[in-house]
Amino acid sequence: MDALRRIYEKYKPALLSVATALLNDPAAIEDVLHDVFVRFASQAGRFRLNGSLKGYLAVCVANRARNVNREGRHVTAGRLAEIESGQSSGLGPCEAAGQMEQRRVVAAALAQLPDEQRQVVVLHVLGAMRFRQIARQTGESANTIASRYRYGLVKLQSLLNGEVEL
Repeated sequence: MDALRRIYEKYKPALLSVATALLNDPAAIEDVLHDVFVRFASQAGRFRLNGSLKGYLAVCVANRARNVNREGRHVTAGRLAEIESGQSSGLGPCEAAGQMEQRRVVAAALAQLPDEQRQVVVLHVLGAMRFRQIARQTGESANTIASRYRYGLVKLQSLLNGEVEL
């Protein structure tokens, strides 16, 4: 159990970032992370890793978040400010407010991407995974992953250039 605790502590910040970008609901974010680690712990004796543990866990979080979204348990992207409010320490009130507004706008734009594109963008940017890692973990080709990322960025750029509805 000590090894599982160390894994949890090591990867929790990155996995929370992935879940936050995909869900934007504090309760669902924590539930997803908890569900992934409970399942991971229950498979500990049978588990065989074919890549990075961080990448595997990030894909598990993304898949679980997608399932939660399909179940209709997510909320609007505007909740991101509530989630991130405690993470702006060290900034003045104006800077913190500006940063929270930027996060809200980006989260709203991310929420408008198709699931496949949003997952790839989040795993690549926040999960720091390479396209080959994402492809291996999801069973898709690296070219498909790269295309989803490219199309996702194009759509994000379009949305962030004034077309996003807040």
